[in-house]
Amino acid sequence: MPIYEFKCMGCGELFELLLRPGETLGGVDCPHCGQQNTERVLSKVSHTVGSSSGPGAEVTTRSCSSGTCGSLTLPGHTR
Repeated sequence: MPIYEFKCMGCGELFELLLRPGETLGGVDCPHCGQQNTERVLSKVSHTVGSSSGPGAEVTTRSCSSGTCGSLTLPGHTR
């Protein structure tokens, strides 16, 4: 069952919504203020790469028009 994160554009509240199999995203009400003026946001991701003694992932964070954006450079084969 996927968990989706949303932000209410009316009150700024961040909240999660759990969807059961077969459910679809329709109008999503903010549990804080009740408005349907919500946007889905990208969730933070947890990752594990290789062993704890090996090289880790390099995370780059920067400002962008929609807030804070990030990229992940994973160790391994390069082209």
